[in-house]
Amino acid sequence: MSEKKRYSDEELEEFKAIINEKIRLARRDYDSMMKQLMNADGNDVDDTSPTYKALEEGSMTQSKEEIVQLANRQQKFIQGLEAALVRIQNKTYGIDRMTGELIPKERLRAVPHATLSVSSKMQEKKR
Repeated sequence: MSEKKRYSDEELEEFKAIINEKIRLARRDYDSMMKQLMNADGNDVDDTSPTYKALEEGSMTQSKEEIVQLANRQQKFIQGLEAALVRIQNKTYGIDRMTGELIPKERLRAVPHATLSVSSKMQEKKR
């Protein structure tokens, strides 16, 4: 029996459903982060002492920066998932970009935007 070169249309549909759900959740989280950033300016402490206000603004700035970093990471995750949908459409999804072999289903279920098997990823890190 010859080695399977790509996932079947049924399998691709299963992955597509997993990815669409992850995109939906990721976008919800991203929108939540953006709302947090928009509302971060609304916590006025005008009536408190200037020292307290300075401390408050310092900690707010740090959390704003953290939210921006998280939002950027989330955006990249969404882009990775969307690229995976394109690979499903092209029927190239789940194919290791280094070896051309199929990435195990377990890995794709855990990391649906993966383009490398675990062993290929380890080899890439060694370089």
